[in-house]
Amino acid sequence: MLLTRSLSRFALLLLASSFIVGAAHAQSKPQYPDYPSETPDTFYPPTHEMDYERRDVMIAMRDGVHLNTVILVPKGAQHAGILLTRTPYSAKILAANQPSMHLAAALWGYDNAVETIVEGGYIRVIQDIRGKYGSEGDYVMNRPIHGSLNPTPVDESTDTYDTIDWLVKNIPESNGKVGVLGISYDGFLSLMPMIHPHPALKCVVPMNPMVDGWRGDDWFHNGAFREQNMPYIYEQTATRDNSSLWLSSNFDDYDTYMSAVSAGALGRQRNMNQIGFWRKVTDHPAYDSFWSDQAVDRVLAAQPFVVPTMLVASLWDQEDIYGAIAVYKALQPKDTGHQLYLVLGPWHHGQEIEKADSLGAITFNSDTGLYFREHILANFLAHYLRDDAPPLTIAPVTAFVTGTNHWERLQTWPSGCESGCAPKSTPLYLDAYNTLDEIPGAFRHSDQPYPYDEYVSDPAKPVPFRARPSQPIGYTPNLSWVRWLVDDQREFSGRTDVLTYTSGVLDAPLKISGEPIVHLYASTSGTDSDWVVKLIDVYPDEVAGQPELGGYQLPISMDIFRGRYRESLSQPQAITHDTPLLYKFALPTVNHVFLPGHRLMVQVQSSWFPLYDRNPQTFVPNIFFAKPSNYVKATQRIYHDTEHSSFIDLPVVTTEH
Repeated sequence: MLLTRSLSRFALLLLASSFIVGAAHAQSKPQYPDYPSETPDTFYPPTHEMDYERRDVMIAMRDGVHLNTVILVPKGAQHAGILLTRTPYSAKILAANQPSMHLAAALWGYDNAVETIVEGGYIRVIQDIRGKYGSEGDYVMNRPIHGSLNPTPVDESTDTYDTIDWLVKNIPESNGKVGVLGISYDGFLSLMPMIHPHPALKCVVPMNPMVDGWRGDDWFHNGAFREQNMPYIYEQTATRDNSSLWLSSNFDDYDTYMSAVSAGALGRQRNMNQIGFWRKVTDHPAYDSFWSDQAVDRVLAAQPFVVPTMLVASLWDQEDIYGAIAVYKALQPKDTGHQLYLVLGPWHHGQEIEKADSLGAITFNSDTGLYFREHILANFLAHYLRDDAPPLTIAPVTAFVTGTNHWERLQTWPSGCESGCAPKSTPLYLDAYNTLDEIPGAFRHSDQPYPYDEYVSDPAKPVPFRARPSQPIGYTPNLSWVRWLVDDQREFSGRTDVLTYTSGVLDAPLKISGEPIVHLYASTSGTDSDWVVKLIDVYPDEVAGQPELGGYQLPISMDIFRGRYRESLSQPQAITHDTPLLYKFALPTVNHVFLPGHRLMVQVQSSWFPLYDRNPQTFVPNIFFAKPSNYVKATQRIYHDTEHSSFIDLPVVTTEH
């Protein structure tokens, strides 16, 4: 009992002591009056003057993942069609490019064909794809459809299906008709719903879509890696909200990429081995099943073609020049219901939704982007999405002719004219004395010293893809990335490591429509090599009224081919040195007239840096991890003798039937 009382007394003393200490401590803290935050728990923006209503929702997919979706409904909308864009670039930003109470002003910017959307009275819906920005789930770059590359039951096709299903059931102002459209990555996402489409999906408009990242879109061109795209991979995949930015190290990108030697070494320096997609890229430098199984044109070729589709391609697309034409080729034989449409415009990547009366120094005499939106896109969408559908008045193919600057209405592509005249394959030979000729005249000249021309390709001094300093990829006003495909090529025609072949002055217009095909007989003293071929329109020495175009060397079609894939795209092989071999590959699609007074030019070189990584010119298993000692000079020869006549097959338009 005494022990218990003693413990109780001790406990009371401790309690009293704690109270005194606590009170003293409390008295030592500063005391403030009631001074609440001025930020409300929930803020409701004004809506009474807005001409649209914004609804932010999270839509559940079949696996329980919720995708952030912004719905913009015009005030007074009834029985309106829905225009859906799915994006990895932030639905919040794309739905409010400008903070405005007016829908047109709010949408003005990336991936919004504003006139068409607003004047058509459509309900605009923009959604973050899984794993990006406000959406749940995991992100996979260009997520493949369910199959060998994607063992999960969900893909961009199923996510679009589930989204459309929710939209038509939960937007009372809609008429239950949905169209999907988008540019670039969003263009890829516009192709995905064509696979097992939802019944409410009435049309798709993939513009400049990413289709095959190895053959000729974002990641490679014919096996050559687009090294200057590394910052995009870094920023797009390192974080959910693209908040981890690539850090610049040099004003000139040329110096940045040279200092790292190889793309793989630069990736290690930038900690890109943490990024799953980067590891996949470096693990698959050849066109193996990783690339071919997810090539969208191949995927769609194996599917029924049931959704009306308008493919939009840019003739000077500096990012995805391959994709739209590849999909057109895949779908055109399946178009038994006459539901396939193609538009070819004189644009850079995505310029069709902007003012497009010029590109760099080249002018088109009209706003070609506005014409596309008002006269082509608007009619297509209205026909398939409005209850009072107007008749479809557009042609199966609408193609702009550069050089003469006018639109053509064609039945198919390639097609030389509205009456159906077909392009004729016409060889243009790389002849002796740096000339171009229609006749293989390798030995016409009795004083011709060699059956080839040669140059030395030095990886230590690669040919820049544009005049230095080389700017990074980007669309901010201080950058000129969008117009590099129309850069004047005089900067390079004077280099000793670039061969230049020029025709005589034309006395009549020469029209080409389709893909020029390169047939290059070449040898190298190395065991690997890149071959860059450029088809160029050379302007007269002086141009009245446009002095800056005097002698301008305008690229019409250019591309690169990595020599190790000459025999097989999937199984690279060392090149037999000092042996003339045939390299055959297609250049991007053209629709151009070389005018009288102009000349044709072809340039050949073996590097295009830093847009593409340097070929070490020594065969190594994986160029991503080439060592400094692998990079060697090589003597390159382009042949024009009777047995090895190098030429470009031009798709020349003829009116003969």
